[in-house]
Amino acid sequence: MQTIHNYDFSGKKALIRVDFNVPLNENFEITDDTRIQAALPTIKKVLEEGGSPVIMSHFGRPKSGPEDKFSMRHLVGHLSKLLGVEVKLAPDCVGEEVKKMAAALKTGEVMMLENLRFHKGEEKGDEEFAKQLAENGDCWINDAFGTAHRAHASTAVIAKFFPNDKMFGYLIESEVKSLDKVVKDPKRPLTAIMGGAKVSSKITIIENLLSSVDNLILGGGMTYTFVKANGGEVGNSICETDFLDTARNIEKLAKEKGVNLIVATDVLAADDFSENANTKILPANEIPKGWQGLDAGPESIAKFKEVIENSATILWNGPVGVFEIDKFAEGSKAVGEAIVKATEKGAFSLVGGGDSVACVNKFGLADGMSYISTAGGALLEYLEGRVLPGVAAVRGE
Repeated sequence: MQTIHNYDFSGKKALIRVDFNVPLNENFEITDDTRIQAALPTIKKVLEEGGSPVIMSHFGRPKSGPEDKFSMRHLVGHLSKLLGVEVKLAPDCVGEEVKKMAAALKTGEVMMLENLRFHKGEEKGDEEFAKQLAENGDCWINDAFGTAHRAHASTAVIAKFFPNDKMFGYLIESEVKSLDKVVKDPKRPLTAIMGGAKVSSKITIIENLLSSVDNLILGGGMTYTFVKANGGEVGNSICETDFLDTARNIEKLAKEKGVNLIVATDVLAADDFSENANTKILPANEIPKGWQGLDAGPESIAKFKEVIENSATILWNGPVGVFEIDKFAEGSKAVGEAIVKATEKGAFSLVGGGDSVACVNKFGLADGMSYISTAGGALLEYLEGRVLPGVAAVRGE
């Protein structure tokens, strides 16, 4: 398999699929360029090796055809600044004029194609559209992990036009390697911490993880569905009463597979969802009406920490309390600190999903984690054991 490390880019036009779907303010200024920064090493590699990067991405959700607010022209200046090279903007992403511009690119020059989603063929995974995109380059690099779970023209279908000249960029390569350390070949014990409000959105992941993890800590809002499933009183806590059987089945499956399933036994309950609420520590199964559990209690936190600190591989997806309100952030902060401690001792830790990443950043713990994944849907589908089209296309699977 070709890789970005051994491919000869000299004199080649490299079509790079990136994820530049960044937020803009009302003046069309980029408010967070994390995704652009993440793609720089791959673009610079092509430049350093004497190639010409042709960059393509989707941006926003244009309804039907081109819309100025979703034009790549809003991003091209910032990318030029970051690369120290003036990036040329193509008038479209396919067509004769674009093809000519790509062919005329000299070594060290960079071009950005116009928004892929201005064409219906992108999201439809249209082969003819993919073929036209492929005419703009000599090789294809997929570096957009955030869209790797979509079988779109530029993320998967295009691969067939580059049978021997396709590879991962640095970003997607590191995402896949890190995920494989958790999913395919983990050091033991492997602990997964799943938080968030709902069991329903995490069922498939939890079921898939039960085949591989040694410990599974379930926290956040889903705690109360499990407590209620066992006959506990959860007061006004968030609870999915339609999923009580699911919770029982997960517990049964964990037992069958010898997984240590940990759910909070005590909680920090409040009489209101606010910073000014009255709070008290209560057993998780004895929350009176008018009160709701909003964080794990001290006994549960101690248990979480003990399990995490004795783990060799850790996956964290979802906070264990309402960490946005300082009063209810203790549990999530303690989980984060325990992960840092375990990582210092040699564990491999992967944090993924928007809320967990926000939590880690809030407490300044990011540097203590082995890998932080910013890919929402793709990460979750990979953990569910699904094949990601954008990964399979490069691997030739």
